[in-house]
Formats: sequence, C-alpha cells, structure tokens
Amino acid sequence: MKILFVHQNFPAQFKHLAPALIRLGHEVQALAINNNPAPAGINITLYKPLRSNASTVHPWVLDMESKVIRAEAAFYAALKLRDSGFNPDVIIAHPGWGESWFLKDVWPSARMGLYAELYYQTKDSDTDFDSEFSKPHIAEACRLRLKNASHDLQFSLADGLLSPTKFQRSTFPKNLQQKITVIHDGIDTTQLQPSENIKLQLNQSLLLTKKNEIITFVNRNLEPMRGYHIFIRALPDILKQRPNARIIIVGGDDVSYGSKPPKGTTWKTLFLNEVRDQLDMSRVHFVGKIAYNNFIKLLQISTVHVYLTYPFVLSWSLLEAMSLGCAIVASDTAPVKEVITHNETGRLVDFFDKENLVSQVVDLLQNPTERERLGKMARAFAVKHYDLQTECLPKQLNWVEELLNADASS
Repeated sequence: MKILFVHQNFPAQFKHLAPALIRLGHEVQALAINNNPAPAGINITLYKPLRSNASTVHPWVLDMESKVIRAEAAFYAALKLRDSGFNPDVIIAHPGWGESWFLKDVWPSARMGLYAELYYQTKDSDTDFDSEFSKPHIAEACRLRLKNASHDLQFSLADGLLSPTKFQRSTFPKNLQQKITVIHDGIDTTQLQPSENIKLQLNQSLLLTKKNEIITFVNRNLEPMRGYHIFIRALPDILKQRPNARIIIVGGDDVSYGSKPPKGTTWKTLFLNEVRDQLDMSRVHFVGKIAYNNFIKLLQISTVHVYLTYPFVLSWSLLEAMSLGCAIVASDTAPVKEVITHNETGRLVDFFDKENLVSQVVDLLQNPTERERLGKMARAFAVKHYDLQTECLPKQLNWVEELLNADASS
C-alpha cells in the first residue's frame, strides 16, 4: 500500500511506525515543514507557508488563521505529489498545525488516520491546574473553543484516531472518543536497559558514575507545565539534607507548552533566582539539551529521577526512565498515574507538595534496597506494556491495516 505521513516535524511521533511500514514493503512518503533527516527509503516533500499572519487578525482566531495558512501550504504540496503520480491509500497525520485539513480534497478516496494528542479544556485541565499561573480571562474559553474548532473540522474527516494514553483520549468529546484507539508511540526497552558500569563526563573535571548520588530532572524546556518551579524550590532542602548529592537538570530555556515568562527573562532564570542564594551551585548542574546517548547514560547513573507535570501529554522521558530502571518520584497527576503506581513502580507526590517531594526523594536516596525494588518494577512495567517491538509497534501496524481494510469493506 501507499502511505503518506504528514507532520511539520516528521518523523516525530511516527519515527518507528514509518520505517516499520517500509520494512513491510509499503511505499511511504511524507509532508513536512522542517527538513529533518528522513528514515531510509522515505521521500519527504517540504511545504512552505505562502504568507504570515495578518497584523489585524482578531486574537481569538489567530491560531485558526495560522492553521489555515499551513493547511494551504500542505494542500498545494499535496497537489504536486498527486500530479507526480503519488496517490496514497492511507494518510496518517498530526492535525495540530492544520496540515491535514484539505488533504481529503486532494485524495478523496484515501483513508485518513489522525493523531489525537489533546483536546483543549478550560476546567479540570492544564489551563486551570496551577493557580500561580492559571488565571485566564473569562474569554479564554472562547479562544480555546476556536482552537478546538480546527480539531473538530479535521477529526470529522478521519477514518480512525490514535492517542498515546487513556488520559489524552479522555480529553476529547464522547463522540470522538469512540473513534480513538489508545496505543503509545513505544519505548525501545532493549536499547534502554539499566547498566552498572556507565560513566558520564559532565565537564572537564567531573566524571560521574553510579557511585555518585545524583538526582535527575528532565524537561524539553524548563517551565511550569513540567513542574520546574516546584522542583527548583525543593532543592535547598534536598541539598541541605543530602550534602553529597548532585542535581543534574536537563532542558532548554525556551517554552514548549503554556505561557511565556515575563519579558526579558526565562522560566529557568526566574525560578532559579528565587533560591540561588540558598544553593551550593557547585552541586547544581544545568546541562541544557544533551545528545540522546548522554541522556541515556545520565538516567543509567541516576540515583533518583524526578518527573512532574500538569495534567497534559505524557513525556517520553518518563517511560524511558522506567525502562532504564530508575527509582522515580513523580507527580500524582494524569496521565502519570497510568504508569506510576505509588510504592510499586515509583513514588507519587501531590504536584504542589514541596515538602513531600523533598521527603520522598531523601527517603529513596538513603534507601538503596527500595530504589532497586522500584526500579526493577518500573522496568518490568515498561517492558510489559510499552515495549516498542512486542507491544506498541505491532498494535500501530494493525491500526494502519484496519484503516485500509475499512476502505475495502465500505
């Protein structure tokens, strides 16, 4: 069969599925904006927006206009693909930026599967979770309703939807949930295994091994959505109680999710400055964004790994830490609770309870037997439920086949 993937940052969530389809003998192409290295055998057609947002557009529809602009660019790129002779049987797309909006107008007979990552909500969600930052104007609901309108219009065209967690599926309206299959992107648990003999050169003078007492914290970017402010505020007490501990924080200075920090600063700097004079900064290491092989080594030598998040999409890094056998302290939030059960696969703490976060981290630091038990159970859970080759990828491939078979039976 012929399959077209559509994602502005391809391969992204499809980095395992697309190559697997190639290996099965299918013809695979992709549409993208960013020119990332393509998996072997996949031709990527780049599309470029033809214009930018209008300066006078109403703020409630700014996001909608952005998606229309990208959808237009993808539409014309798709026309060129069609005119070159490529006619996909199946289109698999992430609708978050609008690109899949008009693809059925180019290929009406193609089956379409969309990645259902999250549906925006104004209550009991990330938007009102943290009172320190979540003080939206009453009209914010109107803006988010319009953001969801783009989802609604695209999802109405889909023949199948895919969510990585049950929580993410639960954010969608009931009529859409019926179309959503829950399959995670998958974790390579064979590659991501614990190791006792790993060494990591942090800087010219600091070589770390598992003999060191290391607390790790990983974000794509350091920001409130992923609990950076809670973690950094806990450090003075942790370091005071554990004089040999080192803190290694992975993440950039940009914003991946949520609001931007006050002009002229970053979330990283803003919250660090709150506690800087209470910290021994020689034991707190901000390493920015690191190469993936070093990320793996870091988690392999981690004594305790901390993961915090608003109710939002689940980070790959948490499941990777589980696969690597980390002893984890995580927030008692969705969708974390789908993978971390308190005192079984990790420790859970209330997101805002800094004192309990400190207590749980310190308790694990001084209890190697408990760390080993939790780490083994975390890895066993990850292997059983989220292994790429034995669990997630076979289910994803079956989902693609079902999209095609539905076409044949209709």
